[in-house]
Amino acid sequence: MIDIPSQLDGKSYELYELEQTLKPIGYSIGGNWEYDHGSFDYKMDSDAGYHFLRIPFKAIDGQLDSHNTTVQIGTPYLLAHKYQIGLDDHARNGNFSASFNQFQEPQDKDASISDEYIDKGKALVKELEEKLI
Repeated sequence: MIDIPSQLDGKSYELYELEQTLKPIGYSIGGNWEYDHGSFDYKMDSDAGYHFLRIPFKAIDGQLDSHNTTVQIGTPYLLAHKYQIGLDDHARNGNFSASFNQFQEPQDKDASISDEYIDKGKALVKELEEKLI
């Protein structure tokens, strides 16, 4: 996990407005949300694992499943998981492999992140700053 400092850190937005801005450019609400916090994820790659830019947020007014909820953005970070190497390797191509990999524990939950993905993550954060600030 690598933090990417951002001018977005600490800024507040209505969750609905964030969704309307971020979803069309490739972000989705991460599956790890709770009623008081969650994240927007941008999938940068999924070759033998995955690399995400994660934009965490917490509810500061309301709960995430209610209307007009205001959230505060935290520090964006890069996240990489590497899939286990094993019996499913022959099925790594396309949607078929995804049906296996979605349930598979990562081999490395905090896999190393190359400079290529760090640079890409910084560029994505800069793009978000330009859209939101």
